[in-house]
Amino acid sequence: MMNAQSEATVWIGGEAGEGIASAGDVWIKTLARMGLGAFAHNSYQSVIRGGEVLLQLRAGPYPVLSQGGDWDFLIALNQSILDLNLRSALPKGRALFNADAVKPPASSGDVILCGIPVGELTADLPKNPVMQNTVLLGALAFLQKVPWDLFEGSIRAQFGKRKAELSDQNVTVARRGWEYAQKNFVPADHIALSGDGKRRMVITGNQAVALGALAGGCKFYSAYPMTPASSIMHWLAPRGHRYGLLMKQAEDELAAINMAIGAGYAGVRAMVGTSGGGFALMTEAIGMAGMIEAPVVAVLSQRGGPSTGLPTKTEQGDLFQALGASQGEYPKAILAPLDPVDAYYSTIEAHNLAEKYQMPVIVILDLYLSERNVVVDPDSLNPHVPIERGEVVRAVEGEYLRYRDTPSGVSPRTLPGTPGGMHIAVSDEHNEKGVLVTDWYTNPTMRTKMMEKRMRKMEGARRDTAGREFICEGPVDADITLVGWGSTFQILEEARRGLEAGGHSANLVQFRTLWPFPAQSALPLLHSAKRVVCVENNYGGLLARLIRQETGFTIPYAIHKFDGEPFSAGPLTRALENCLRDDAPAVQTLVSAELDLPVILK
Repeated sequence: MMNAQSEATVWIGGEAGEGIASAGDVWIKTLARMGLGAFAHNSYQSVIRGGEVLLQLRAGPYPVLSQGGDWDFLIALNQSILDLNLRSALPKGRALFNADAVKPPASSGDVILCGIPVGELTADLPKNPVMQNTVLLGALAFLQKVPWDLFEGSIRAQFGKRKAELSDQNVTVARRGWEYAQKNFVPADHIALSGDGKRRMVITGNQAVALGALAGGCKFYSAYPMTPASSIMHWLAPRGHRYGLLMKQAEDELAAINMAIGAGYAGVRAMVGTSGGGFALMTEAIGMAGMIEAPVVAVLSQRGGPSTGLPTKTEQGDLFQALGASQGEYPKAILAPLDPVDAYYSTIEAHNLAEKYQMPVIVILDLYLSERNVVVDPDSLNPHVPIERGEVVRAVEGEYLRYRDTPSGVSPRTLPGTPGGMHIAVSDEHNEKGVLVTDWYTNPTMRTKMMEKRMRKMEGARRDTAGREFICEGPVDADITLVGWGSTFQILEEARRGLEAGGHSANLVQFRTLWPFPAQSALPLLHSAKRVVCVENNYGGLLARLIRQETGFTIPYAIHKFDGEPFSAGPLTRALENCLRDDAPAVQTLVSAELDLPVILK
């Protein structure tokens, strides 16, 4: 046990429908119950059954910042997963597979092959090909010296009391996998996973958004299913009614956004969720919300584009889509959460901003954040949060001007049914009463007045987001400054620590408020930096463009990744080290070529 490593990375691979996600869920729950940290990312294809799926899960002392790199343990549920991924093994790596269906290669290098006769171990049970994942997971639990009671509890939690028979069956086959490994394999003594004993919770970014919506007082959620935002709806559908939230699956994205705007106009906190293609359909209505000054929160979870692009892969390519949503100019805010905990609080903040300033607020995530499974401390999610609903007039005295020109730009708002609060809310330009100024005549002076009134809201939004626009990590006088936004925060922080371990002083500036852009607070940091590199999951360096647009500062170095997969710490750290050279390349593109698979025509 001397110098045993405190982390372990597990890959679980097979075809969609073979139980990769459920095996990963059981495993990460077990780790959380041990008091460990864990981080899981699932790389899957856009078919319901078939297509190679690879779940990467890393565990270690809490917290764990990324899915890790190469594997210590591989659970191969088919032949191609074993053949393709042996090259990614770490020293003393162990590959577990069903010996009935997967044949070991003639040469496996230093990899320890652990074939398990699943058919023999389950011969007395009903034939269920999916159960091979549970048998192999049981063997993995033995090899990593996981306490059986915690492992069994996680299996039972996965299936629940309503599926007691299925739960018992999975516990049985997991135990047989454990016992077979106990008789035939040697535990991995070079790894010592030791938790602190505190039970933690497992959560995804989308689940955190849903929780944040409930905690923040959201009472209406509408959506049309679109990966990777769909699981917000899936999570809220069976649970929302307990907290007074109505979840509506609309017939399309146009209906979804208009329903949410209608709910917001009526005084109900409302949210809608979609991905880039659906958001494209919503943008005209979002502009209408800006004109009629109705609060609404839109969750935009990005995936690879353009068009349907990469339906099940990640990218940070929709920043300018969010910035330019709808025609014309109107007040809005764009928040980019850094991790699931921040997604929880960002959703609450979005609802407060939307109602306080009577405007749309966009929460921009991506698949990497929406669908990652991570272990978090439940104490980090405070349910007692401030609810700021802004100015709502309960009793009207005298003439009511819904769009009164005020110093803050925020006009007195009434809810439908308020005596004396009747008004016109139209999508055309209007005067303070809501009467159009664009039909029989135009009124340039009134247009100017109303436009300036609305845009004054941004001054308040800028004040309200001050101090939370970005996160800074590392020494102020670092040799290299990393810049990123949203979901890449944890992997960039891991890479920053990797640079420091290699003797390079590094710091990180990660943006979480993208609009109103914090130019005045960000510019001094950028000017004082010795060498700046912007790291983004897109082709064109969209944040770097926004920074140049808003501050005039040009970031000289960039690292881009737009192959659909997230960054991993090893290649990213090496690319950052290249940026420290005198002949550093201006732009580096990273590709997860080890995940390349041939196109199959059927």
